[in-house]
Order: sequence, then structure tokens, then C-alpha cells
Amino acid sequence: MGSRVEIPDTDTIIVYSTVWCPDCKRAKRFFGEQRVPYINVDIEKNPEAMAFVEQINKGMRVVPTIVFPDKSVLTEPSNAELARKLGLQTKAQRKFYDSIVVGSGPAGLTAALYMAREGLDVLVIEKGGLGGQVGITQILDNFPGFDEGIPGADFAERVVRQARRFGVEILQAQEVVRIVEECDYQCVITGDGTEYGTKAVLLATGASYRKLGVPGEDGLIGSNIHFCATCDGAFYKGKKVLVIGGGNSGFEEGLFLTKFADQVDIVEFLPEVQASQILQNKVAAREDMVVTVNHAVKEFRGKHELEGVLVEDRATGEIKEWQYDGVFVFIGLSPNADLVRGKAEIDRYGFVKTDASLMTSEAGIFAAGDVRSGSTKQVASAVGEGATAALNIREYLKTV
Repeated sequence: MGSRVEIPDTDTIIVYSTVWCPDCKRAKRFFGEQRVPYINVDIEKNPEAMAFVEQINKGMRVVPTIVFPDKSVLTEPSNAELARKLGLQTKAQRKFYDSIVVGSGPAGLTAALYMAREGLDVLVIEKGGLGGQVGITQILDNFPGFDEGIPGADFAERVVRQARRFGVEILQAQEVVRIVEECDYQCVITGDGTEYGTKAVLLATGASYRKLGVPGEDGLIGSNIHFCATCDGAFYKGKKVLVIGGGNSGFEEGLFLTKFADQVDIVEFLPEVQASQILQNKVAAREDMVVTVNHAVKEFRGKHELEGVLVEDRATGEIKEWQYDGVFVFIGLSPNADLVRGKAEIDRYGFVKTDASLMTSEAGIFAAGDVRSGSTKQVASAVGEGATAALNIREYLKTV
């Protein structure tokens, strides 16, 4: 008889992992996308954790091994298994909807609640955390009505609750992989192969943080290279981190990271930063932040862990190697427009073009928010575009 395994008491999910394990990165990325807090334990740096994993898995070092607050354990779970464990709805209740919204950011949720309030059957499909990019914004202080600002996560939760109150059905941890026109309706196909029909699709997929595209980046994403300070900043308590990008996002996220890291430096490619003067003043007032301009990141060294950041001084051509525990990249946004690329017209930057009604060149497919060409990438305007799209979709449905 083997000895009984003692599962640790925990209020937070514990992920036992290694830095080289791709399934560990996937599981942690899933929790990050769904904004589920967790504690990561590298078993190769923790003998007790290593022994626990081996005991759980009958002598084998199987990672990820994930312990939940109810003391249940999952080993090497798929994303679908994680979604079920978290109680996320990944299947819709019906096969046909008046309108399907792809994306749950401010534009998508506003459109959904407007349409549902009009009595339409609306399905929202979201692969990541509900609320979109606003959900990982530290503070939203330029949205009318919140005179003292509101945390982005709180704002997102309010909009989600409001949409559900009007009867909007929301799928989580589910990705739309194709939109196909069939006869007089659109067929929306999800990653698990399920097909949903609708007369009108609203593409509200937003935009994702752009990668640098330099050597070594892809292999370190999720371990030492990140795109969300709110999601991953807590892993760098007492450490030294580098923020790449001198715009508002870089400065805002850098200031947030000072809650955890002892030193937060910012590097900007251009000779001058682009952040607002208010943010520049806040950073300049801190002794634990240094801003370097006119430097280009050329490479990340290290196979499983970050060993160095190679940068070029653009004024002199000198190559330097900087040492940091982690890197956060904020260099702009890339539109999430793959679903309509080759179907609807897009601009030279990849954003989706629409007419005055926010319909794309593909009949029955509308676009709103950050994914749309000409959008301002502001929450207030995204909400306005969502409302506009909803009213125009309502009128469109009268004609089909």
C-alpha cells in the first residue's frame, strides 16, 4: 500500500510546472487569458514540489500538475478540461441566433446588450477573458460617469452582468475558427467543430499586442516575456524587469509593475518617447524607473530562461547586453482580423474596412471596435461603435 498523498490547502490554483514544458505554458496561458489567478511553482527549483508531483503521479514527473482549491488535481489537462473544471460555458443552447457577436470587449458586449434589449436572440463567443483588453487595464479614468476612475476588471464585470441581465448568451474559452456563408445566412464554426447559424455577425475581436519578431522571443513567451502586466506582474516581486515601448501603454504598465518589481526600466526605439507628459512626469519622479530612448531590441538570449537582452544603440551602432528577470512588450496593436481576411476588405495595416453602417464588404458581417479600420482604440468610442452596430444590425435584419 502506498502512502496517502497530502494535497496542499490552497485558496488559489497551484500550477506545478517547468520552464521547458509546452503544456505548462499552454495551461498558464489559458488561465491568463481567462484572468484566473494562479500560483506557479517550478518543480526543478523546488525539491518539495518535485517530490509532491512524483507522489501524485506514481513516481513520474508529469507536468503540469494542477491543484485546485477543492483539493482536486488535474495532470496534463487540455484546455477543454480546464474550461469544464472552471465551469465555463463552451456550448450554446441553440443552433441559430438572430445575431452572433465574436468578441466580448466593450464594443461586442455593448452591441449584444443593445440587441438583446430589442428582443433579439444574441450569442457572444469569446476565446479569452470576458471584457477584452479593458479587463486587464489597471484603471480606466477617461470613461464618462466614473469621476474617480474604475479598475478595468470592474468595468468589464459590470458590462458582462448587464449583457446577461438582458438575456445575452455568452460562450467562454471558445474560439471561432471560420465564418462561412451558406445560402442566405452566415455559419459560425468554433474550434470544437460546432456550427451556429445567424443572419448577422458582428466582428468585435479587437486587437492583440504586437510582438517584436526578434530571435529568441517566441521561445520565451509565457516564461520570461509577457504582454500583460496585470496578468504576470506578480511573478516579479523583488526582481528587475524591462518594459519595451515608450507610448502610453508602456508607461502605464511600467508604473503598475513597480507594485511588484524592485526596478522597472523602459526602452523606446525612437529618439523620443510618445507617452503623455503626465505619464512621463510620474515615471521621472520615481527612483526605481529608468527610461532609455533610441535603442532597438535585437535578440533575447536563453533557451528556457531569459539570460540576456541584446540591444543596439541606434545612435552609435553599439551592441549591448542587458540583464533582466522578465520583459513586458507594449509596442502597439495588431488587428484580430483573420476570420475575414480574404472575405472582407481590409486596409493596408490589416484592419477591417466598413461602410457608414459598420457593415464590411461581406454582406451580413459587421465590424466594431479596435479591429475596425478608422477606430480610435478608446473604450468610450468602442462602446459607441457597439451601440451603432447594434442599431444597424437591427435594421439589416428587417431586410433579410
